Amino acid sequence: MARQAVPIGEATRQSGVKVPTIRYYEEIGLLPAPSRTEANRRLYGVADLRRLAFIRHARELGFEVDAIRTLLSLQDNPDQPCAAADQIARARLAEVEQRIASLTALKAELERMVSECASGRVAECRVIEILADHGQCQHEHH
Repeated sequence: MARQAVPIGEATRQSGVKVPTIRYYEEIGLLPAPSRTEANRRLYGVADLRRLAFIRHARELGFEVDAIRTLLSLQDNPDQPCAAADQIARARLAEVEQRIASLTALKAELERMVSECASGRVAECRVIEILADHGQCQHEHH
């Protein structure tokens, strides 16, 4: 991370967050408005770059913007109990577990479709038949 303020291009390089995304985060209040040069160019300090890295990592883990906003607020006020952060992480974990269950069911359904259509003609192909009629799926949630 930089020791002094850097322009947006360098902030992009250091944080891995693209320029339009940085501007968007400023617009929606996840990132405070940066200081500016006399030529009105944005300058980002170490704290801004750390915040961008936090946001980027949270997004990579699938946290929604509102959850990230709450987590940033908690980070900005570290004397609070961590129950809110724990609750947000638990909710995200539940979403991931649900997605895994859905993907596991999808995998099983695709495996079944492929095994039932290993040879033969399209007229007898279970892949086409099952895709045409969701009611023939063995797994409802995928």
